[in-house]
Amino acid sequence: MCGIAGRVNFRTGRPVDRASLAAMCDLIRHRGPDGEGTWANGAVGFGHRRLAIIDLSPGGHQPMLTSDDRLTITFNGEIYNFEELRGTLEARGHRFRSRSDTEVILHAYDAYGVKCVDHLRGMFAFAIWDARERCLFAARDRAGKKPLYYREDADGLAFASEPKAFLAEPSFVPQADPNALFHYLSLQYVPGSESAFAGVKRLPPGHYLLVQDGRIAVERYWTLRYSPKQRVSDAEAEEQTLDLLREATKLRLISDVPLGAFLSGGVDSSLVVALMAETGGAQVKTFSIGFEEQAYNELPYARLVAQRYGTDHHEDIVRPDALALLPTLIWHYNEPFADSSAVPTMYLAQMTRRHVTVALNGDAGDENFAGYSRYVASLLAARVDRIPLSLRRVLATLAGGAAVPNTLISRARRFLQAAAETPERRYARWMFHFFDVHKRQLCTPEFLARVSAPDSSTLFEQWFAESRGEAFLDATLSVDVRSYLPDDLLVKVDIATMAHGLEGRSPLLDHKVMEHAATLPTSLKLRGRDKKYLLKRIARRYLPADVIDRPKMGFGVPLDHWFRGELNGLAHDVLLGTQARQRGYFRTSEVERLLREHEQRVHNWHYQLWNLLVFELWHQMFIDTRPTCAPAGLAAGAAA
Repeated sequence: MCGIAGRVNFRTGRPVDRASLAAMCDLIRHRGPDGEGTWANGAVGFGHRRLAIIDLSPGGHQPMLTSDDRLTITFNGEIYNFEELRGTLEARGHRFRSRSDTEVILHAYDAYGVKCVDHLRGMFAFAIWDARERCLFAARDRAGKKPLYYREDADGLAFASEPKAFLAEPSFVPQADPNALFHYLSLQYVPGSESAFAGVKRLPPGHYLLVQDGRIAVERYWTLRYSPKQRVSDAEAEEQTLDLLREATKLRLISDVPLGAFLSGGVDSSLVVALMAETGGAQVKTFSIGFEEQAYNELPYARLVAQRYGTDHHEDIVRPDALALLPTLIWHYNEPFADSSAVPTMYLAQMTRRHVTVALNGDAGDENFAGYSRYVASLLAARVDRIPLSLRRVLATLAGGAAVPNTLISRARRFLQAAAETPERRYARWMFHFFDVHKRQLCTPEFLARVSAPDSSTLFEQWFAESRGEAFLDATLSVDVRSYLPDDLLVKVDIATMAHGLEGRSPLLDHKVMEHAATLPTSLKLRGRDKKYLLKRIARRYLPADVIDRPKMGFGVPLDHWFRGELNGLAHDVLLGTQARQRGYFRTSEVERLLREHEQRVHNWHYQLWNLLVFELWHQMFIDTRPTCAPAGLAAGAAA
């Protein structure tokens, strides 16, 4: 688990400066606190920051070269099947000089070329320079666990684990991308292959990039398919799925450093802890955080699981200091990122890193096995679709305004407001913070004139059209695996863990688990209103009923109270300040209305205000000032 950076000047042949590579890596040093390295050969150069997990010896140092100097790699991630793959390659005559999984990737590329990614089981983002073929090959794992950004300029192409690394390059002039920011307002994250920085792109999950013969090509190598469906009984599916989960968990216990697990007290992370304990190895270390506000506190459920499996359990009651934490969030997340659960995730990663270097988690249980209430709502809405469209539009009008407080009445209103939409646009509305029509009320004509992208609802129509599922539930899961999972949830965890030099591992993101779950009948995922039917059936073998049957809780923070309390002054100063007004993105009157109505409890606009606050602070940090190092005091505080 590391931070990587590099450059290939294929257009001009200009020699790559190793000092520039070191400067790029220094901006992401938090991703690899255990060592650094650079390599350059003419117009090509790689940089690396190391978080040592497998083979702690100098043999695991990167960038790494083959014995004949033909291939060079810089790699971020873990290959869980590296020992098995190494044996296969040794049988073909390959000889190894280290115990590291990095060297296995090099030899796999030597043996299979770009098809090497088909043989890798794990999370990864890496780049290989092939001196014989004069080719740069870069790849990202199937689910999108590990990030890889790249940009073109007059010299060629540069890449890095985080876009802030490009700030070290004089040729990079940071500018905001209006299309990306327009979608961010709706989704709270920047979706797809673009980034918030104009000219900076993300390599999509399950894709590789080739630079050869003066051309840049991006190709997909993996797609999650939801058909043909398996014909299995409930009992057969349970056994098959459990076997895969056991294997995926066991593979992720390979480590040369201390290892533990996040334990939220929900089904997914609790099941992972149970499977870790089942292996019979060392006592499992578990980590949980809670809050004084009981609506956000899951510690009692985490304790039930910790007690059942006798884990070495660590927990902490968090009293978030939003004012102090905001600069850390903005710096580390690189782009505007308004998923407020990043706040507790940062605290959890910070606490966990004091004890271990690797932590397993339960990410992707909801996307694989249908765990969100919106999946149930989609099926209920399908029944509403039988009502004539004209009547549905009347119901939507009667539902009233756009209030979105988290109450039963507000959720019913929101459901009715979406009733007049197509299923695809309806699902988009349920995912949005700012609806398309509200964005156009909020944004100034000057900003909208710079936006060439269609409304964000169109993204969902495109994703559904390209989805791999025939049933609407499968299509919806496919859309979430393509967008919400890699662009929000996995970004949240990757950034929070790597900010503290902690590696996060996710058994439910194993591509064999994902492929198996995708082809299960939808009735094994959502049965009536019973979400995650099959996974809960498995969990009943291991977990208390109180953990399985309780209502789902979000991993959130009390934003609504913050904007009426400690964040109120900052929100007014930042969102209505001179910089924001002169920037001209948003109508001041609309921002004032959101603040006023939230303070007066007319509507709960806390998500929308957090969205705008994060955006403006990001713009001030990365666009207005172009930082070349972490803000004063931030690095030490982030790693405390």
